[in-house]
Amino acid sequence: MLHHAASAQHEAVAATHADPAVPVAATDARRRDVPVFLTGLGTVRAYKSVVLTSRVDGQIVRIDFDEGQNVHRGDVLVEVDPQPFAATLAQAQAAELRDQALLANARLDFNRAQDLAGRGAGTRQQLDTTRAQVAQLEASTKIDQAAITAAQVQLDYCKIRSPIDGRTGTRQVDEGNIVRANSTTGIVTINQIHPISVDFDLPADSLQQVRDHLAASETRAVAIDRDDHPLATGKLAVVDNQVNVATGTVRYKATFENADEKLWPGQFVSIRLQIEVRHDALTVPNTAVLRDPQGTFVFVVTPARVAEKRIVKTGFADKELTVIESGLEPGDQVVIDGQYRIQSGTAVTILSPAAAGIAEAPTP
Repeated sequence: MLHHAASAQHEAVAATHADPAVPVAATDARRRDVPVFLTGLGTVRAYKSVVLTSRVDGQIVRIDFDEGQNVHRGDVLVEVDPQPFAATLAQAQAAELRDQALLANARLDFNRAQDLAGRGAGTRQQLDTTRAQVAQLEASTKIDQAAITAAQVQLDYCKIRSPIDGRTGTRQVDEGNIVRANSTTGIVTINQIHPISVDFDLPADSLQQVRDHLAASETRAVAIDRDDHPLATGKLAVVDNQVNVATGTVRYKATFENADEKLWPGQFVSIRLQIEVRHDALTVPNTAVLRDPQGTFVFVVTPARVAEKRIVKTGFADKELTVIESGLEPGDQVVIDGQYRIQSGTAVTILSPAAAGIAEAPTP
């Protein structure tokens, strides 16, 4: 009986050696520092955006900017005909001079009436009348001063200034046109693009994780184009105060200096938000990780050059690496190419990733 068992074992071993080894590419499971990211689709917005409009009615007599020009806060961009407002100001100033002269005379009358009343030569009624005239003219001069201030404000509004630093867009109104204070059509839109903002959404279940990291340190955000090329690096600035119940997401805003102007209002980008760094995390290339109805697994090459199926628990994954939470040890060789030609127990020959035409996963 023992002889038959030994013979069967010998035949199985001989059959195993008789099968040609399957060439596969393999690499070691390694410990690395892995940045953990959340990624969301976003839209670039101007940091500030202002539609420049007139606050007075009148004809545009001068436009002092070019389309697409960088402007600064306080720069005069448009001038409205000031003559009607200058005339109104002059009229208010003349009225003030008139009332000041009347007030000076009324005060003299009051002083004389007061003196006469003190000597018993004047009536009480005359004293009260002159006192009332003084009060009335004092009120008139205050009205005049308010009218002068209002007229000066209207005259100042004839010079339309930029309220922010930014870049002008396409001009909507040309020189010679009449503008009105209640018009909904602006003259030009000014967008501040230094810095610039990106609005993006992330799933609501990541909210606490983001808030915890934001409270602990500044959260870095990277803007990425559709070809996965980084465009700019900035920081998370705003977390919205509510969850969008329709989409189950939270709106965030990141800001970027945008000195090279790679971000432009209206542009679609992806935002990669770094929320953690996993120190000494055990990682394998993404190509090593397979799935079947039993779960997630990898093929490990044993010292005897035999493939062994190993069930693993995975964590964070980026486009290159997957973090292994359990099931592997550092130094275990995992198959990264050729897995579909083998099964547990298959003899294998290890090719280097370079020989197999596979690039090694870079160290983050």
